[in-house]
Amino acid sequence: MENKVGFFKSIQFKLIIIYVLLIFIAMQIIGVYFARQLESQLVSNYFEMLDERANLLAYNFAQEMTNNQDDRSGITANFNAMLRDIFSIDHSEVQVIDQNRVVVYTSNLSNRHIIGQQSTEVRVKRALLGSPDEAVLRDPVTGHRMRVLAVPIKSDDGPVGALYIEASMEEIYGQIRQINSILLSGTFIALAISVVLVILLARTMTGPIVDMRRQALRMGRGDFSKQVKVYSGDEIGQLATSFNDLTMKLQEATVTRDREQKRLKSVLTHMTDGVIATDKNGRIILMNNRAEELLNLSSHSGLGEPIQTILRLPETVILQDLYDFPDPLLLDFSDDEAEYLLEAKFSVIQEENGPINGLITVVHDVTEKQKIEQERREFVANVSHELRTPLTTMKSYLEALEDGAMKDKELGPRFLNVTQNETERMIRLVNDLLQLSKIDSLDYQLSFEIINIGSFLNDIIDRFEMIALDKKIRFNRKIANSPVYVKVAPDKLTQVLDNVISNAMKYSPEGGDIKVQMLQRGEHLQISISDQGMGIPRESQAKIFDRFYRVDKARARSVGGTGLGLAIARELILAHNGDIWVESEYGKGTTIHITLPFSNDQEGEHEL
Repeated sequence: MENKVGFFKSIQFKLIIIYVLLIFIAMQIIGVYFARQLESQLVSNYFEMLDERANLLAYNFAQEMTNNQDDRSGITANFNAMLRDIFSIDHSEVQVIDQNRVVVYTSNLSNRHIIGQQSTEVRVKRALLGSPDEAVLRDPVTGHRMRVLAVPIKSDDGPVGALYIEASMEEIYGQIRQINSILLSGTFIALAISVVLVILLARTMTGPIVDMRRQALRMGRGDFSKQVKVYSGDEIGQLATSFNDLTMKLQEATVTRDREQKRLKSVLTHMTDGVIATDKNGRIILMNNRAEELLNLSSHSGLGEPIQTILRLPETVILQDLYDFPDPLLLDFSDDEAEYLLEAKFSVIQEENGPINGLITVVHDVTEKQKIEQERREFVANVSHELRTPLTTMKSYLEALEDGAMKDKELGPRFLNVTQNETERMIRLVNDLLQLSKIDSLDYQLSFEIINIGSFLNDIIDRFEMIALDKKIRFNRKIANSPVYVKVAPDKLTQVLDNVISNAMKYSPEGGDIKVQMLQRGEHLQISISDQGMGIPRESQAKIFDRFYRVDKARARSVGGTGLGLAIARELILAHNGDIWVESEYGKGTTIHITLPFSNDQEGEHEL
């Protein structure tokens, strides 16, 4: 939402106030200066005029007083005529005082009573001594300012009297006040016109600024579709042009940033590894989905937590240790139910030659990798052990033959037979290893064909019955006579059944029974092979399909087993999209179950 700026807080109002104040101050300075200069000039001119007329009047009065000393009435008439001709100044009074300080004439009719009286004015006394005196006083009644002037009336023989003048100056100050009023009115008129002009000017100046502000707010909301209107080619116009260029560049930068953020988010979302980012204090600020899955933690509960807590690191591990940790760190999240291992690799977030701003942690699940590595080590150890045993035996017997047993007619052939058996055992082991290697390869493929599984099983059992005659082992068949067709790789399935049946014969007691049963369970065909041997302990049943695992290692080696037969059988059955498992009770016998995909309209479980 756009935050509107009030008029009294806007730059337009501030410009108006500044311009009006400047104009007002300028007008006041001009008015004060003009008024003072005008006042000084008018007063100075008034004083000069008053002095000139006073001196001229004093000269004429001196002539008149010298020539007509005895004719008082003639002097008064002449004084009035001279005042009218020389000193016709409104609101003024002229007094003539003789050398004895007696008032002989006054122009103010209301002061006729002072004629014949001695003047008490100090200035008159000074004028009679030949020194003119002047001052500006205020009338005690009206408060008006007036010019007081005492001028000596001189003849050739010296002062014969004095001229005392009181002239009001209110007319001058009235003119000054009138002029000041005119100036004040002009000032307000000028201010009013200036305000209108300044408003128009301010709008012209602030219009582009307001547009740029609106555009900035739109840009803050991510809208870069509009541009600022350029009103002129001055500095503000250039600023508007630069702002438009900035808008375009910001739009391009925003689009690029959004694209990179989406790309980064997509990469982080679809990464098979977990990514955790922290701030400089080691607190989590980012976790991708894979990291949440690996750590079994939601991003809401993980954000803000220390990285050491999330990764369950020891309390002795500090953040600085992770900055300097060069190798991946193995994290154990295992519990009583399952093993769970994670590997974390740390790298710092740091600008070039700048401080460290955070930490990036890449986490991935290495449980299977560690399991495979452990199996690989066990496999290598088992292969080494399985090869070392026959080689050691062969070496011992060959050394014995070399030492002379070859010449013994009984020992020689027997020792050679042992070395031959051990050689065949190693050949079987190598062949089994090669077959497992082929099965483990990604390009391993089976040649499938559709066969009658019942006839197929009967042929395999017929072949083993010939071998079982020596041990008096009997085969109990529960195989349907009606044809049942499945899609299998015959040679590989033959290898699986040969291994399972041969194991049943190896571990069955003399005169025992081996049961071969075929059942249909829904969409799968189940083949079960049971013997009456010693059985498999419960703790070993889950491991008999592991490579090189033997329940009874001594007996297995005595019957020539490599420990890879059931492992190969499991891989081949899984390649058929089937399953193989064992059911056994120790001391009572073992049953190997094999299932193969089978499609039939019938459902449920029943015996074929």
